[in-house]
This record gives sequence, structure tokens and C-alpha cells, in this order.
Amino acid sequence: MGYVGIHKKGEFNLSDLLKSIKESPDFHRAGAIATFVGVVRGETLNGENVEELELEAYEEQANKVLGEICEDLKKSEGVVDVEIHHFVGKFSVGEDLVYVVVSGAHRENVFGVLREAVERYKSEAPVYKKEYIVDETGTKEAYWVSEQEAQKKRRKNK
Repeated sequence: MGYVGIHKKGEFNLSDLLKSIKESPDFHRAGAIATFVGVVRGETLNGENVEELELEAYEEQANKVLGEICEDLKKSEGVVDVEIHHFVGKFSVGEDLVYVVVSGAHRENVFGVLREAVERYKSEAPVYKKEYIVDETGTKEAYWVSEQEAQKKRRKNK
């Protein structure tokens, strides 16, 4: 498995991701690669404009958790490799925040595992997001957002 974990913004890119997954010693068994690229959305779940995001992580623990998720999911039927690469730093709208990649024997082996990897890193990895927003009155604010708070907002707004 390639290097999985936390990277500073700009240290790793999509091309590096594909190279890393293809360098897996078992890649010859793969017939499919599925990727997820998380990017900075330009508005909050409440419709406020996002100017930028700042991401921080408890890096040692995040690397451990991301590695454990990947190792666990690699045990799934037909899966060859799983990698999660999360970035920290300040990001503008549209910039890449996270890459998740799954290689497997066939396409039906990779999609469910890719979704599970995304859901698990979001709920398990100690990565913290600060949103810099402008509300409908033009007031600028910045606040740290937890995934639990975001899930509550989503349920409340449905």
C-alpha cells in the first residue's frame, strides 16, 4: 500500500494517487480503480457563501485511523488496495481536500467499498474543518464545524 494519511496542501496530487495505487505489489490482480475527490464546496449546508476552509488534524492519530480503515477494507471480497489521502491547510472553493481510491478485481468490487471508505474517514478520522463564510447580510464569520453538527443541520433542514 502506498503512503496513506495526512498531507500538507500541495504535497500530493491526483496523478500521485494513481501512481501510488498502481505501484501496489498486488495491482496485477486489479481490473478497476474507483476514486473519490472531495473538494471545497462554495456554500454551507445553510446556503451561506464559503470563502475558504481551513483543515487541521491530530496527525498521528489521523494517520493511524486512516491506515486502519484502509487495512480493514482491503479485506473486502475482490479488493486489491484502498488508500485515503487527506489534506490540511487553507483551501479555496474548488480545491481538493481528500482523495480516496479503491482498486479491485472488478468494478462491482470497488464502488461499495469506496463509499464505505468515505463514510468511515468522515466519521472516524480526527480531521477538523473551519469554515470562513459570508452570510446573507454580508457579515463575515469563521467557525469550526464538526461532522456531528453538520449531520444535525442536514437532518434539521430536510
